[in-house]
Amino acid sequence: MSFAAAPSRPSAGGSRPARRRSPLGIAIAVVGVLVVLLLLLAQFWTEVLWFTQLGYEEVLWTEWGTRAALFAGGFLLMGGLVFLSFSLAYRSRPIYAPSTPEQATLDQYREAVEPLRRIVMIAVPVLVGFFAGVAAAAQWQTILLALNAVPFGTNDPQYGMDLSFFVFTLPLIRFVVSFLMAVVVISGIAAIATHYLYGGLRVGGGNDAGPRTTAAARVQLSVTAAALMLLIAANYWLDRYSILVSGGDRFDGASYADVNAVVPSKTILTVVAVFVAVLFILTAVRGNWRLPAIGVGLMVVSAIAIGGIYPAIVQRFQVAPNAQELEAEFIQRNIDATKTAYGLNDVEVDQYNAKTEAEAGALREDAQTAASIRLLDPQIVSPSFRQLQQNKQYYNFADTLAVDRYMIDGESRDTVIAVRELNLNGLGADQRNWVNDHTVFTHGFGVVAAYGNQIGPDGRPAFYEGGIPSTGAFSDNGEGYEPRIYFSPNAPEYSIVGAPEGTTPWELDFPADDASGGQVNTTFPGEQEGAVAGPSVGPFLNKVLYALKFGSEQLLFSDRVTAESQILYDRSPRERVEKVAPYLTLDGRVYPAVVDGRVKWIVDGYTTTNAYPYSSLQPLDEATADTLTATSTAVQALAPQEINYIRNSVKATVDAFDGSVDLYAWDTEDPVLQAWTGVFPQALLPMSDISADLMSHLRYPEDLFKVQRTLLASYHVDDAREFFSGQDFWRNPEDPTAPEATRSLQPPYYLTLQMPSQDDPTFSLMSTFIPGGQSDRNILTGFLAVNAEAGDTEGQVDDDYGTLRLLELPRNATVPGPGQVQNNFNSNPTVSTELNLLRQGDSTVINGNLLTLPVGGGLLYVQPVYVQSAEGTRFPLLRKVLVSFGDEIGFADTLDEALDQVFGGDSGATAGDASGEVETEVPDQPADGETDSGSVGEPTTEPEPTTEPDTETTEPDAPATGGDADPDARVRLDQALRDATQAIEDGQAALAEGDFTAYGESQERLQAALEAAIAAEEELEG
Repeated sequence: MSFAAAPSRPSAGGSRPARRRSPLGIAIAVVGVLVVLLLLLAQFWTEVLWFTQLGYEEVLWTEWGTRAALFAGGFLLMGGLVFLSFSLAYRSRPIYAPSTPEQATLDQYREAVEPLRRIVMIAVPVLVGFFAGVAAAAQWQTILLALNAVPFGTNDPQYGMDLSFFVFTLPLIRFVVSFLMAVVVISGIAAIATHYLYGGLRVGGGNDAGPRTTAAARVQLSVTAAALMLLIAANYWLDRYSILVSGGDRFDGASYADVNAVVPSKTILTVVAVFVAVLFILTAVRGNWRLPAIGVGLMVVSAIAIGGIYPAIVQRFQVAPNAQELEAEFIQRNIDATKTAYGLNDVEVDQYNAKTEAEAGALREDAQTAASIRLLDPQIVSPSFRQLQQNKQYYNFADTLAVDRYMIDGESRDTVIAVRELNLNGLGADQRNWVNDHTVFTHGFGVVAAYGNQIGPDGRPAFYEGGIPSTGAFSDNGEGYEPRIYFSPNAPEYSIVGAPEGTTPWELDFPADDASGGQVNTTFPGEQEGAVAGPSVGPFLNKVLYALKFGSEQLLFSDRVTAESQILYDRSPRERVEKVAPYLTLDGRVYPAVVDGRVKWIVDGYTTTNAYPYSSLQPLDEATADTLTATSTAVQALAPQEINYIRNSVKATVDAFDGSVDLYAWDTEDPVLQAWTGVFPQALLPMSDISADLMSHLRYPEDLFKVQRTLLASYHVDDAREFFSGQDFWRNPEDPTAPEATRSLQPPYYLTLQMPSQDDPTFSLMSTFIPGGQSDRNILTGFLAVNAEAGDTEGQVDDDYGTLRLLELPRNATVPGPGQVQNNFNSNPTVSTELNLLRQGDSTVINGNLLTLPVGGGLLYVQPVYVQSAEGTRFPLLRKVLVSFGDEIGFADTLDEALDQVFGGDSGATAGDASGEVETEVPDQPADGETDSGSVGEPTTEPEPTTEPDTETTEPDAPATGGDADPDARVRLDQALRDATQAIEDGQAALAEGDFTAYGESQERLQAALEAAIAAEEELEG
């Protein structure tokens, strides 16, 4: 059956008149093409403008050029061979199809397909070619790495080949073989279908039940099958190498059975596949399908018997009964490779016989570390920053702040720092319009910094930089810094900045009471002043393209879009680095620093691979997951990706003012980075370009440390036989301060500490270990810290930077772990009584981060305790400090007092000692309305009897409040405590209403009540 168009009426001359094309149809087609081109330009040309403005057009053109070439190659190869297969099969079809019942049925299909044959023979190759081109283009990184491969200088332990073959070359070869297999299979399917449809291939019929083909069909199908067999043989041969990077149940890499059974079987299967390919070639010549059919059967049987059953027998009956001995060599390969691939070769391991008994003056040698203990929890205090430093509703801070260190008055100080970002969601609905959103509110303003170890009035952060305009250590140092924040993680989608010279500024800079309209306006300096932050949106074509890109016609018609205007978009620092360095895996944390008079966002970049022989494969998202990644939007969980090699090879910065991106080659010894440098020779800056100021703020990245601590939980075991038993494996503890619903691993913490092998305290990143397996014992088995300080303010790289130090505790030690310590805190009668008092008056108690420090010959735990209102205006204020050493607990208003409780009144670590550190104390206004008794074991109310004296740390000389004491003094004490509690409640209510006059009055009453309580207690003691 065929379809034909109805004949047109002949002309007078007997010929058909030419069909007239409709002008409307032509116009619609032209407009449609123009619209499609504009939409494509809106997506692609705007990318060109963005990369060009940043100076990374080399990255874009290299990526696009490689993708385009691979797409074209994949498209032509797949589409061309499929089309060729169709064409050969159709052209060689029999003139007369055999007269069989089967062919009679096929005749109907041929008649239905024939009118569409040309379309099908073109459309199918184009369609499969398109998908093949997309698949090929996705491998652009694999291709470029292979073409720019550099040697590792290390050979694999099995074949003695340089590791670059496995990391760079093998992935490319495997892709090529897999791609060609797909091409051959699809081409073969096209040939079989065509031959079958047109009679060149018959299935059944006659005495011979096998397939019957014409000579042409036999040759085409045999050659295709032979090519497929050769590719299968190549695949088997490559499996011999890929097995070195395979995953295993107990360890990764080739095992005894793999090396002694699987690898030989792959070699045999390779030979079998080549033999079957030869049989197919013989069939093309001789015309007998029996031999290749037997060969294919032989290959299937061989794959099952040799490739599957034989290795299973070796594993079951030879390896399993003797696994510890037979696997030892291969486990050792895995241990060695894993340590090298993850940078764990040079871990300094010390046996740490931690004390559990607190001794007077024990912290004297660690006074500088103790004085630097960070009390400000960056996970908790963001609401306090908002309440005290946000200034206006259209500003905001991240929910988890950053920890850094700054030189203040000649001393390196741990600092909690935040950027005051623009937050359009803080505007009212009547303020939200295109003009405000994109031309008025364009940037945030300034940073806020607080001492990590010092607390301000009423438990507030002790800010040393803040306010609008910014004032403090950064602003008043004679140089100042550029406070305008145009680029930040939560910046708006796009903003239009810049205006003609002489134009009245319309960008809101900052609010000011003494300015006209209550605000100071500004204009982004513009290209004439050397400030370029985004592509020009002045030219008409650019306006059209960006209007299409963002769906905003206002870009075409607004008077504020001028020839001097720039458009800022893709403003997240992480997103900007991802675009200019697509070959990097980025750390989940982006943190700010005031560097050389500018606010810089610092991003750590990793080079990774999953092709390092024998190294342990780690799911990156699982290895880096903790409480912060589960609850904080400021810490991004990494995408699912399995790796077995990682290097922190690049340090990147993004300028918060102009968005410029700088990539610094940090680990120049990394072969993967060297390969990418060959791909993008202009993209990376040398380490020597890092300024001294920037160097002092670079730090050891969190995600790398998380991956390393995950591996060290097992790979602290060096001996292969002990590793096999797994009896000494550890794990990281869960975060005991997190709510049960979101509880995950305890995150590592930045703080200044001194390991036993160090001469001085350093800015470090630390974590702990507890026993592994299914045990619920939460005792400490190890403590890990890394020197996180990359360099100093002189620009010198710290030779000790990145040194991992592991303290292994004796296996018979019972040093409490974080979970056990938190339980001791929560169950201590005195602590729980005082915290219950703090919870009165609609208040909420929040436990801060539980820090662990190796001081005093043991492990010291420190936890700040915050209190905030349960309703209304809520922001946490630090009210108490919990301390634990062994089973001793301290609980007081200040760190000094808590330490003295634990160490018998003489910790030897008084803040503000000769080290020059400032005092880490709250003003003399205990927030809970109780007296500062100086002892956890001395509650201010009648203590109930307890049968758990080991969880209390009662001072031996603590005065009693019972017995023959003056009853009037007891009444006055009780009344003073009630007055103090009421003053706290009134103060919280005043803060919630923003009534600072009432708040001040309540603090005066609180002070008076405390003085009365102290006087009454002295009478009771007297």
